[in-house]
Formats: sequence, structure tokens, C-alpha cells
Amino acid sequence: MNQEWSIQGRSHVCSATGRDFAEGESFHTLLFDEGPGFRREDLSGEAFAARPAGAPAPFSLWRSKYLPPAPPAPEPLGRHTAEDLLRRYMDEDTPQHTHARYLLAVMLERKRLLKEVEVKKSEDGRLTRIYEHTKTGEVFVVPDPQLRLDQLAALQVELSALLSPDTAAPVAAPVAPEPPTPPPNEP
Repeated sequence: MNQEWSIQGRSHVCSATGRDFAEGESFHTLLFDEGPGFRREDLSGEAFAARPAGAPAPFSLWRSKYLPPAPPAPEPLGRHTAEDLLRRYMDEDTPQHTHARYLLAVMLERKRLLKEVEVKKSEDGRLTRIYEHTKTGEVFVVPDPQLRLDQLAALQVELSALLSPDTAAPVAAPVAPEPPTPPPNEP
């Protein structure tokens, strides 16, 4: 089941020709469903146009402009970002984070870090949303759990707690020492 959450990065070369993509060059991404997982191919415009007519149809297809990867930014300490949390949950193979994965992907789409490139509907009516990371070109395949409004409040509280900066445990107020007792009066 881990294949449903696969993340695949954008290639820096054409899958067909091996030629490096130039900055700003348009290229085509083809995503193939191959049973145990998805396979991604990034093709230059020329290679895409040269695909044979009988070539297998991709599960999903879109066009993007190539941007070389930026140097990695230093990560903030002691704080989870929505992107970090989404990546961690997508690496896990547990259904308990299905709703959180979807909501985090939507949050990142609103921040324009992810771009929804396609929505697929399976034969049983379930939706799968395919996102591309705008900076890295990674593909996020996220099943849509079709959340109800009554489920959002509890999920929002859970995610807010996970995304808020780590706070130190409250420190007890110092206790003032008791004043010394006066010595008893001597006759």
C-alpha cells in the first residue's frame, strides 16, 4: 500500500534522450501506474512529440517548465512545517494519517508549494489527487478521503498542535522563603 503515497522528484534530464533540461525549458511529465507503484518519466518537448502512436497511455500527464534545484535552506530547529509533516506521513504506511495527509496537501496547495495537476476517479468512485511540488518537481499522489465538515474541527486542532513551535514546559513560579520566626522573648 506504500505505493499510494510515493513521492518522485523531477528529473534533470530527459528520460528518453538523456539530454539535460535547460532552465525555463518546457517538458512533459508522464506518470504510469505500474501495479506496485508509479513510474515517472520527464520528456523534452521533442521526445514527447516523437512518442509512437501505440505507446502506453500514462495514468497522468502534464507540462511544466524546468527550474534547477535551489540550494537547500537550513531547517528551523524545534518546529515542524506542514511540508515536513506531509513528507513524514507519506513515508508511513498507516491509514490513521489519511485525513491529515490530504489536509496538509491542501494547505500546501493554498501556500502555492504544491500544484494539483490532476484528479483521477477510480472505478469504485474514490478520488486520487496528484500534486507536483512547485520548487522541486516531486510528485505527491494523495487519495482524497472526502472529509465531512464535522471531521475538520478535530483534525484542525490536531494539525495545529503538530505545526506549532515547540514550547518549553511551564516553569513553576519560585517560592519565596518564609520569613524567619523571631526568637522567643527571654525574661
